[in-house]
Formats: sequence, C-alpha cells, structure tokens
Amino acid sequence: MEDFNRNEQESKNEATINALYKSLAAGDTKIVSGVLATDLEWWFHGPQNGHHMMRMLTGEAPHTEFKFEPRCVTTLDDHIVIVEGYEGANVYWVHVWVLKDGLITRFREYFNTWLTVKKLRVRADGCTTGWVGKDSWSTVWRSQPRDLFRRSLPGLMLAI
Repeated sequence: MEDFNRNEQESKNEATINALYKSLAAGDTKIVSGVLATDLEWWFHGPQNGHHMMRMLTGEAPHTEFKFEPRCVTTLDDHIVIVEGYEGANVYWVHVWVLKDGLITRFREYFNTWLTVKKLRVRADGCTTGWVGKDSWSTVWRSQPRDLFRRSLPGLMLAI
C-alpha cells in the first residue's frame, strides 16, 4: 500500500510540474502562482544571461521571452521532479523541483551545466553518513544532453 501511495504522489507531482510548463508557455500566471509556495527557495547555476525561468516566474519577462520545452521529466522519491530540456547547440537546462503537499517549495535551475544527482544516507538525527550503496548505485539521475556531448560544460553534483 505504501508503494501505491508513493506512486500516486509521484504522479501528482509530475502532473503539477507538467501543468506548470504548459501554463508558462500559455502565459497563464494564475495557475503558475497557484503551484508555487510563497516562500519558494531558489538556487541558480549558470551564466548571468540564463535567468529565464526566474524572470518568467517573477513577471519580469513575458512568457514568450524563452520557450521551456521539457524533453525528459523524471520523478525521484515522492517529492522531487527533474526536468531536462535543450534547444540546439547553445542552450541546455535542468530544473529540479521539490514539492510538498502539492506546492513547489524549492527550485534548482542549472543552465548550460551537466548535473549528476546522488542519494545520501541520512541518520535519524539528520546527519549524513555517506552515499547510499556503492558509488554507481547512489547515482539516481544524470544529465543526458544529446545535442551537447561535444561541448565543454561545468559539472555539478546534487546530493539528495
């Protein structure tokens, strides 16, 4: 029963994120603001001219300034959704959304950056004790920018 509830929550979170991208593309700010927590935690890595999502979500830019077209959506655990997109040879992005009770509470944006996500083992007191399993088993997601394999991009690791 617990696996069923987890899968149901993962499906709901993925649907929320898909609705977010569709709403952004349509310029529907009501739906966008309805899925974002008022105290959204934000983190960005990339060139200064790559703050497209921040500008769209804050209303600084029109929804037509940048077209986010997700190429791959992956749900991890019951609260993390990773979305990856690339637009030709110059633009590659990864968004990591964290949801709680149907609201997006944290957002990590990686623009023109390779990303590897690894899972940490956490004790009951909240301290980390290292990677889950062996190195290769602790990796739960990796960037797959098919169009950009010949480019040199900075790489980061996100520990969850």
